[in-house]
Amino acid sequence: MLSTVTRANSGTLCRGLVSGGFIAVMLAGCSDLTTKNRAPAEAATPQAVDPVPQTVAAPPLARPTTALRAARARRNVAAAERATQAAHSDASQTIAIYYQGVEDMLTARGKLRRDGGGDIAVDAATIAQNFVDIALYDEYRRDGAELIAEQSPSYLRRWAQPVRISSHFGDSVPPGTRIRDRSEVQAYAERLAALTGHDIAATPGAGNFNVLFVNEDERRAIGPKLVSLLPGIPPTDIEAIQSLPPQNYCTVFAYSLGSSPVYSDAVAIIRAELPPRLRSSCIHEELAQGLGLANDSLRARPSIFNDDEEFALLTQHARTQGYSFAGP
Repeated sequence: MLSTVTRANSGTLCRGLVSGGFIAVMLAGCSDLTTKNRAPAEAATPQAVDPVPQTVAAPPLARPTTALRAARARRNVAAAERATQAAHSDASQTIAIYYQGVEDMLTARGKLRRDGGGDIAVDAATIAQNFVDIALYDEYRRDGAELIAEQSPSYLRRWAQPVRISSHFGDSVPPGTRIRDRSEVQAYAERLAALTGHDIAATPGAGNFNVLFVNEDERRAIGPKLVSLLPGIPPTDIEAIQSLPPQNYCTVFAYSLGSSPVYSDAVAIIRAELPPRLRSSCIHEELAQGLGLANDSLRARPSIFNDDEEFALLTQHARTQGYSFAGP
């Protein structure tokens, strides 16, 4: 039987947000086809000569230059992304505009920092207290399928087996975005492995830590995909993911067998509509928290384990919590 530890990265719904939008400009090239009228040639006197076949060499085909091939590749990727965007529902496009507004607001306030927070001094006592708050408490409690933000004491969770992170994408995610997301997940997995000393790696095949990038429509219909990736996943967890409120940008569910504190599987959901900084923030936070740091704390600074969204990426302070990921 699988037991669940759940957490989600959330923000506060704000009124009066500046809504960002998408402007698609398509440039279509065209050429004029001109037909010239030719006067009929004067009749010639037939002559009894054998025809001699004539061979006319065709001009050599021009090879596309490197710049031309690159331009064609960009055009094809852009066309695929436009087609994908056109297939989104109104709900997905609306929430994408909302998240762009959230990111714009946060960055305007100096949030979603991408530095390591080295300008903020932290002493050993603060690090120890933050570790207790983040690693030994749960962020949410369950009420059926509903996730309620209420911290409660728990026990230390960790992975004993190698962690293999597998990325999955809904049809809504364009090819270029998939490449960028996979690259970011792989680089971050390598970084976590180096920091913790644990065997953590991204894999193109089946994994025990699945990361799903899905839009609003795909998330609402995600049940069969979750069951195929994680047989035995509780129906209440599927319902919680399908009904995730807009203020939760992403979430992770980590599982152990029975009451064991050792994780065996995890699944993270990252909204495909998120703009770049919020998207990176979700990758960093959910993958780290799915490894054993289940809670957030407003006292943790500089840290991504804090719902104030000050930092988007793993910080120097957060790295000190890394030993909780390692096996016994």
